[in-house]
Amino acid sequence: MVKLKASSKHKFNPKVLGALALRTSKIPMVKFMFTVGVLTLLAKVFGFYKEMVIASEIGLSELLDTYYIALLIPGFLQTVFIGSLNNLFIPNYITELSTSNKKGEFQTVSFIMITILVAILTLLCLVFSAYFLEMVFPGHPLAYYELIRSQLYIILPSLLFWGYSGMFGGLLEINNKFFFSSLSPILISITFLVCLFAFRAELGNMVLAVGTLAGAIVTFLFQLFFVVRKKILEFAKPVINPNIRLMMGQLPPKISSGLLTGLNSFVDQFFAAQLVVGSIAAINYGTKIPAFVVGIIIMVIGAVLLPHFSRMVNTDLQKAYKQLFRILKIVFFGALIATLFAYLFSNQIIELLFERKEFKAEDTLVVARIQQIAILYVPFYLCTLVCVRFLTAINKNKFMAWTSFWNLGLNLVLNIILMQYYGVYGLVASTTVVYIIASFVYVGFTYKQFKALKAAK
Repeated sequence: MVKLKASSKHKFNPKVLGALALRTSKIPMVKFMFTVGVLTLLAKVFGFYKEMVIASEIGLSELLDTYYIALLIPGFLQTVFIGSLNNLFIPNYITELSTSNKKGEFQTVSFIMITILVAILTLLCLVFSAYFLEMVFPGHPLAYYELIRSQLYIILPSLLFWGYSGMFGGLLEINNKFFFSSLSPILISITFLVCLFAFRAELGNMVLAVGTLAGAIVTFLFQLFFVVRKKILEFAKPVINPNIRLMMGQLPPKISSGLLTGLNSFVDQFFAAQLVVGSIAAINYGTKIPAFVVGIIIMVIGAVLLPHFSRMVNTDLQKAYKQLFRILKIVFFGALIATLFAYLFSNQIIELLFERKEFKAEDTLVVARIQQIAILYVPFYLCTLVCVRFLTAINKNKFMAWTSFWNLGLNLVLNIILMQYYGVYGLVASTTVVYIIASFVYVGFTYKQFKALKAAK
């Protein structure tokens, strides 16, 4: 939990926190969730249409495999490192508002941290692509690796725009401007489709990579416009105060947790690359529906809950726990219904969405089976993600780092065993088992913390 230190320089300011709580109460949290939900649904529709177009025009091909590998590396770095910093930004910035309230200083230091982090990550990414790409993804011709590198060099600048957009999006959410922060995924898909339709002949094999970079730039400019227009963005002389130090102290365990969690996807892609060409693309298409369900629900509640919980834990921690457990019940049983529907009609869903042109009937059978395995983890994984939002708000990042470590080890062992017997299906089954076990661990730990809090009172 974020500790508020009383001193002559940093006094607890109940008026600021009270104003934040009042703003949330005047416009109910349900309304925020509805706004985010509608926009997220639209974003997923655009995202699915984008994937349908790619499947129709490109199919399960070498180009698509190499694009996913090229996107995997910067995407992994963004999720693990930049995403960790942005997730810590929200609860600690809210604490800053309730103490010294030096918004400009906090934002400036955060901006500098993102810039330095992106520069280091870009350098590491270039070193990896130059010296370790063949080692990690062996057994392919030279042209395969050159295609990966060419796309990677185009996608890499997206890291900087993703980093700044994450911070701007956090500022918009803290100030209850969920409409503007939730529009970003829609803009990404629209920009990508414009590149694919209008410039495919000119860009050739680089069209997917250019579309990704263009989407990152458009999102950055869009969010920058609104944080400036709404007078949310402030810069001042950078000063490292106690709240900044607390955020920096939580960054290593948060990064460790994100790193180990992100490596699960990397490990799955590594093993999939050892199988027949098209296996990576098959897994990506087979997990689209699970990702759709998870994305809709977690964006609806996740974007609203982290700032909400961050305010609540500073005022009434026990009430925050009780509200968390109510949300977990609703999320689990609601997701369970959607999961059963998607499992029963898996073949029909994949056939309807993707089977055309280069995506053949045999591709549908493979992807549908993958989807049936993957969809089973959705209710459990959603509960894990809700708990992660809450535990981030109370700075329990060390626990999450250790849990992610054991999850990665289990996933690695299960991948080795199950791939030998079930191929690509075994890789997906391994992920499902790990997510289900992790859910019990996260919910159990959170409940244990609640019982300890009650006992202390």
